[in-house]
Amino acid sequence: MRDADLIQPETTRLAALKQLGEAFREVGIETAQRDARLLTLDAAGLTHAQLIQAPRERLGDQAAAKLREHVRRRLTREPVARILGEWEFWSLPFTLAPDVLVPRPDSETVVAAALLALKERRNASDGLRVLDLGTGSGCLLVALLTELKGATGVGVDLAPQAVETARFNAARNGVADRAEFTESDWAQAITGQFDLVVSNPPYIANAVIEGLEPEVKQHDPRLALAGGPDGLDAYRAIAQALPGILAPDGVVALEIGSDQAESVPAIYRAAGYAVEGPFADFGARPRAIVLRRT
Repeated sequence: MRDADLIQPETTRLAALKQLGEAFREVGIETAQRDARLLTLDAAGLTHAQLIQAPRERLGDQAAAKLREHVRRRLTREPVARILGEWEFWSLPFTLAPDVLVPRPDSETVVAAALLALKERRNASDGLRVLDLGTGSGCLLVALLTELKGATGVGVDLAPQAVETARFNAARNGVADRAEFTESDWAQAITGQFDLVVSNPPYIANAVIEGLEPEVKQHDPRLALAGGPDGLDAYRAIAQALPGILAPDGVVALEIGSDQAESVPAIYRAAGYAVEGPFADFGARPRAIVLRRT
C-alpha cells in the first residue's frame, strides 16, 4: 500500500508517527495516533521514553522494513494487538493466538468485581479454588492468581490452542505452579467445587456479528463471540453447570454485554442465585455481575 511505502530508512521516528497517524485516520481508525505510536515503538525496538528522547533519529533499514509490514497489516484493519502478538491486561503481558480473544480493558471489571466479592477472604486466600470457564488467553485467571497469592485455579476452554496459550501466559506471569488448564465444553470435564467461578463467555447474538468492526468480526475467534440467537446461550449453560461446581459459600463473577443488564441477571435469579451489580466498565456501561447462592 502506498502509505506503507512512504516509510523509508531515512524517515525519522517523528515523521513516521505523523505519516502513520494520518494514514490510519484516513481509513477511519479511531485510535490512529495510539496505534501509530505502538507500532513504531515495536518496529524500532524502543520504549516510549526513548522515543521522546530522540524523536528525530532515522528509523534505519530494519525498523523501516518492519514498520512497513506493520502498517500494511493495520490498514487492512488487523488489530494492533494481533500485529504485536501480545496485549496488556491488569498491567500484565499476555501472548495471543488466533483462537483467543484480545483481552479488553473492560474485562478488568470482572476481576475487580470478583476481588470485591472476596474481600473478606482476600488476605487469607490459602486454599481458595478458582475456575475460569472459557479461559481464552487466561487473562482472568492469571490476573486473579496474581492478586490471590494463596489461591489455585483451573482454566478450561473448548479450543486446544487457547488452552496452550493460557498455560504459556500463566508461566509468563509467574503463576504456573498454581494454575491448571484443560480442554472442556464449559464444566463438563471438571470435578470438585470452587470458591470462585469467573467467565467472559460469548455473548453477542449471532446475527449481530457481521455488523461489528472489522477488527472483531474478521480477527476474533467466532467461538468466543457467538452467543446464540439471543446472545444468552453461554449463560444458560453456565447456570446449568453451577450447582455441581460452586462451593456452598462460593461466588461467581461474569462479564455481560452492555445491553444485558436485565436479561442475564434474570437467568440466574430464576435459577435461585442472588445477583449483585451490574458493575460498570471504564465507559460507565454495565459489564459484570456477581452471583451467590441463596
